Amino acid sequence: MANITASMVAELRGKTGAGMMDCKKALSETNGDFEAAVDFLRKKGLSAAAKKSGRAAAEGLIVSAGEGTLGVILEVNAETDFVAKNDAFCAFVNGVAQVVVEQGPADLDALLALPFPGTGRTVQEEQVHQVATIGENINIRRFARRTVDQGLVESYIHGAGKIGVLVELKTAQGGNDEVKAVARQLAMHVAAANPLYLCREQVPADVVEKEKEIMRVKALESGKPANIVDKIIEGQINKYFGEVCLIEQAFVIDPDVKVGKLLEKLGKQVGGDVVLAGYDRYQLGEGLEKREDDFAAEVAAMTKK
Repeated sequence: MANITASMVAELRGKTGAGMMDCKKALSETNGDFEAAVDFLRKKGLSAAAKKSGRAAAEGLIVSAGEGTLGVILEVNAETDFVAKNDAFCAFVNGVAQVVVEQGPADLDALLALPFPGTGRTVQEEQVHQVATIGENINIRRFARRTVDQGLVESYIHGAGKIGVLVELKTAQGGNDEVKAVARQLAMHVAAANPLYLCREQVPADVVEKEKEIMRVKALESGKPANIVDKIIEGQINKYFGEVCLIEQAFVIDPDVKVGKLLEKLGKQVGGDVVLAGYDRYQLGEGLEKREDDFAAEVAAMTKK
């Protein structure tokens, strides 16, 4: 049997990112053959990843990338919140975001098939590698990528990666400092106010009708005369649009001004129209089932084995 030295273990660990004991075992199992040990760990990693792939992953990190006329936000999930502080996990997430910036994949499947920088692996293969290295299920969940010919795409990350926002402004004055400042403020506004739609024209007709019906029932049950109910609903539905539509929301930094009026004012200041063309808002883990583990109990259980 080959003599397995500490330097051999360290070299294998440096190339694969696997744990020290796993590297020592791989070298022992392959009689010191370095490349065979790499293959051994990759196979072991694939096996470990498969076992972990069914575990709930609703924590993780949202990051942004790009600047100027191009912006990206990306959500990658893991099982526990402290993994977001892991250097290897952060490097992986930022690496994936850069792939989205540079390659512009059409969807998640296309992203997973692209090469991950500096590894000789695809993004999906690198994800599997990280699962084996870090020891948690990791899932690249979603990304948004916006570009504009004339204008600005501004990103904002809130709460150390808990909320991510992109805001797209179309304007010939995209490099203007005032435009940049307002774009940044609007991204912060979206993070705080969580609009459901850009404008009232985007609210589905069935959603509007459902809201009107609820308002009608409430008005009639409160004793309002039937002949004025329609007037009441008209006022209430406008208030509803003001709550859920970004353009009609009160600006969080100056609640006396609606977002639409803010942009009109900005356009006059910079000498050209400034149009809010779209936005994306991700909140970490929204819609996913979160683990409810008792960590202390888990550690106690491990020590009894």
